Amino acid sequence: MEHAREDRPPDLVAALARARTLERPGPDTAAGGAVRAWPGPPTVFPKAGPEDLDVQALLHLSLAASDGSGRLRPAPSAGALHPVDTELTVGAGCSLPPGRYGYDPLRHRVHRLGRQPDGTPPGVTARLSVTARRTVSHYGHRARPLLLLDTGHAAAALYLAARALGVREPDVRLDGRAESPLAAVHVPPPGRRGPVHPSDGARVPEPPEVRPAPAELLARRSAPPPLPGAPSPEALLAVLTTAARAGAGDLRWCAAVGPPRPGLVEPAADGATLRRHAAGEARPTLAAWAAGQAWIADAGAVLLAVGCPADADAPHIRRTHLRAGFAVHLAHVTARRHGLAARPVGSWQQADLGAALGAAPGRDWVVHALALGTRHADEENTT
Repeated sequence: MEHAREDRPPDLVAALARARTLERPGPDTAAGGAVRAWPGPPTVFPKAGPEDLDVQALLHLSLAASDGSGRLRPAPSAGALHPVDTELTVGAGCSLPPGRYGYDPLRHRVHRLGRQPDGTPPGVTARLSVTARRTVSHYGHRARPLLLLDTGHAAAALYLAARALGVREPDVRLDGRAESPLAAVHVPPPGRRGPVHPSDGARVPEPPEVRPAPAELLARRSAPPPLPGAPSPEALLAVLTTAARAGAGDLRWCAAVGPPRPGLVEPAADGATLRRHAAGEARPTLAAWAAGQAWIADAGAVLLAVGCPADADAPHIRRTHLRAGFAVHLAHVTARRHGLAARPVGSWQQADLGAALGAAPGRDWVVHALALGTRHADEENTT
């Protein structure tokens, strides 16, 4: 019963307010199972037909673990704890027979849960929920925003995998209205259009990226610190542009840079250059705000998602954090394409950037970040 209470969402407004304080988490607790224990025997992935959506490949490129410990996966997670659980609803045009399935990312297999609901569209819909205990076990009261960011990253991994398989319009729901599932990604069969997109802004706009290659998606990893070396203005603009398009709505995007002109930069109105948003060295302050991760002070640049005011309600909190995770994930891929090392940073305390810049307090908090650096010699020489 205690475990069930750990997974029951508390008041999210109060949880976020507490996570933003300097209160330190208590000792680690038991994380429980690394994946949800889906009922019944596993189902073998059938071979995909020439016009089918290959569900096995979709999951391999997005969520499957590539090592025995289960830590290494295409989607990053705070503390490599991977709390996101995936339930699939499969319609026509897929390699799997229609039905409902639970996905086991450690063994890369599915468990059939029952028949698909009436009206299921062609393709597959991945509904993402979380087992909070995994992240709470290490981060304690700081876990709630991290669970949302992790879910956004998982949604982005599915989106990119669908694009790599030739799907033009995967549909991503990150509206924040529901506690469970937190997000959903619908992937139609290649060559078919997805369902009609909602008109309330819930759809994530497609960033200006070329179709990703499968090998590119499997190779992405969070680079270990330190991450020195300033990105070129062209590379930094590309990363910022990707994040801003993918995280449109409630978030604003900027990047902290160091010498020779330390400050905060953002895309100019023309979208072709960077403009200065604020002057002054921000990286040491960001390092203190990011749970004291001192290496951030020497990172080449730090991409910042800013928003989610202190008076935001629960749907707003969910939406901004889900979109921040989604956008940072896509920005990470763009960074790698420009030869940069990158590492998401999700835990932020007292990170009221607006107040630090002289604006009204409680309005512009750091929600998520991506530390960036150039590849140094030791990294280049690693085989």
